[in-house]
Amino acid sequence: MGAAHATVAEEEYLESLYWLFEAGLPMTGANLARAMRLSAPTVHEMLGRLERDGYIVRDTGRAIDFTASGRGHAERIVSRHRMIERFLTDIVGVPWDDVHEEAEQLEHAMTPRFEAYVRNTVGDAKTCPHGHPIRVGERIDGVPLADCEIGAKVTILRLENEAEDLLHYLKNAGIEPGLSGEIAANDGELVTVTTEGRDASVTVSVAETVTVLAEPSPPSRTALPEQLVLGRERYGR
Repeated sequence: MGAAHATVAEEEYLESLYWLFEAGLPMTGANLARAMRLSAPTVHEMLGRLERDGYIVRDTGRAIDFTASGRGHAERIVSRHRMIERFLTDIVGVPWDDVHEEAEQLEHAMTPRFEAYVRNTVGDAKTCPHGHPIRVGERIDGVPLADCEIGAKVTILRLENEAEDLLHYLKNAGIEPGLSGEIAANDGELVTVTTEGRDASVTVSVAETVTVLAEPSPPSRTALPEQLVLGRERYGR
């Protein structure tokens, strides 16, 4: 049985574990340490606490899996985070490249009454401003922008890495969810999307973190975890 209430620290770890799970990356201590920009001993200690409190289990190979309680907690905090991002962007007017860290602060302090108000305010919004589903489990499969060939028609689904410095880079480059265009260049260093006479270019490593629908589509694959963690600060997701 899981603890009745996860601590703030436990919620942060559960959220990061769910990010690995949703992205199709192995749920391991090493990947979690990389994603959260924390030391292996720090992560190991918290994983022990999560296991004792009934949120995760680990097999003999140290692979991590959620318990029913742990997955429920993780899904609720992830959904709440994305809902807050949508609220702050659409209602408060916080720029989408600034909203992730603000939501990190609010998601643990929200009362049930205020959460109900926020959910009502965002209405039928399907995704956060970065393209992730508010109703977890409704994620649309896509492919990394880095894999798309010249001439392919693409629509950007989501930004997998929500580290603030990377979001600033993407916004300045003109890349955001919902953008449709055509791949004009992919030379191994830069990927360029042309839309309405305007070019938006990002490095290949950043293009690994951008998920798109493409026609023709390259083979489906999971983006590389070392490319998904680019933030200078903690939580380089």
